[in-house]
Amino acid sequence: MPEPPPPFDPRGLLAALDHYRVAYIVVGAFARVVQGADEVTRGVDIVPSPRADNLRRLDAALAELGARRPNGSAPTFAGGEELEPVVELTTDRGELKIIPEPEGTRGYEDLRRAATREHIGQGLRPAVASLGDLSRMLAALGREEDMPKLLDMRRLAELEISQGIEI
Repeated sequence: MPEPPPPFDPRGLLAALDHYRVAYIVVGAFARVVQGADEVTRGVDIVPSPRADNLRRLDAALAELGARRPNGSAPTFAGGEELEPVVELTTDRGELKIIPEPEGTRGYEDLRRAATREHIGQGLRPAVASLGDLSRMLAALGREEDMPKLLDMRRLAELEISQGIEI
């Protein structure tokens, strides 16, 4: 019988990253929820800064979180090897995906320019990809099942524009 997934605790997961001063941008479904989308997710996707010192801090945070790959091995990113397009991990706080360069972007520096710090409670203010960048990533995937999500992102962007909020 497969082991049940750990409870999803996004604040605990992000707090561990912040404790180790990992530079990252939240993307994916959790970012869309933070930006106002009506979705359900069981994990957090991040784009870390590729700097060597940041990847060492990421490794330390992942060790504290008990992160493991599907095969049970511990992930390491600071070794300088080429990063996989998507690294899926299970942690003691839920699912975590490390995505060095999401589709439709050039990675951390590209997303950082428009990311905003969003309050998610308990004193946490992670950098979250902008609505425009989240839409760009969904569109670049080109999946039919993402069309409703893409339309939601565009509606949220229109709402922000109508309220005079710059995205």
